[in-house]
Amino acid sequence: MPEWLLDLFARYGYAVVFGGVFLENTGLPVPGETALLAGAALAHAGRLSLFRVIVTAIAGATLGDNLGFFIGRRGGRRLAERYGGRFGLTPARLEEFDRFFERHGAKTVFVARFITGLRVVCAVLAGSSGLSWPKFLLFNASGAIVWSTAIAFAGYSLAYSWDTLERWVGGTGLIGLAVVVVLGIIAIVRARRNRPS
Repeated sequence: MPEWLLDLFARYGYAVVFGGVFLENTGLPVPGETALLAGAALAHAGRLSLFRVIVTAIAGATLGDNLGFFIGRRGGRRLAERYGGRFGLTPARLEEFDRFFERHGAKTVFVARFITGLRVVCAVLAGSSGLSWPKFLLFNASGAIVWSTAIAFAGYSLAYSWDTLERWVGGTGLIGLAVVVVLGIIAIVRARRNRPS
C-alpha cells in the first residue's frame, strides 16, 4: 500500500473512507473505492474494524448519492438544457435519456454503483431525469450495502498484496462480481414477488 495512503489513514482513520466514498458518490471524481479498499486492507492488519469500515462506506455512499440526486434534481436539468449541446447532449438525446430512466432508472442506480465512472455521475443523472426519490433511495441504499460489503471483503481478503488488489479491481473481476451480485438480487426480488402472501 502506498505510504501516503497509510499516512492519511493514520491521521484520519474512518473519516478517509467516509470522505472518499461520500465525495465520489456526490459526483466528484475522487478515489472513493480506493479509500474503501485501503480501509478494509487496514482492517485485515488490525488497524481498523472491518464492520466499521463497511458501515462507514454504506453511510458515505448513501448520503453522497442523495446529495448528488438533489443536485441533479435542483439544477442538473437546467444545466444540461443550457450547456449540454456543447457536449453533444441535444434535446433529442435528453428525451432518450428520460425514456431510458423511466424504464430502467432504478436498476441503473443499483448497477451503476459497481461501474467506475458511472458511479460518480449516476445520482446526478437520476435526479435530473425525474426518477422518484423514494425509488432512488431504495435502490441506492441497497446498492450501497452490497457494493460496500463486496468491495470491503475484497480489500480485506487481498490485503496481503496491494498490487494484486489494484489489478483485480481495475480489471474485469469487479464487473463480473457486480453481474453475479445483481443477478442474485434480481432472483431474490422475483422470489419474494412470487411468494404467496
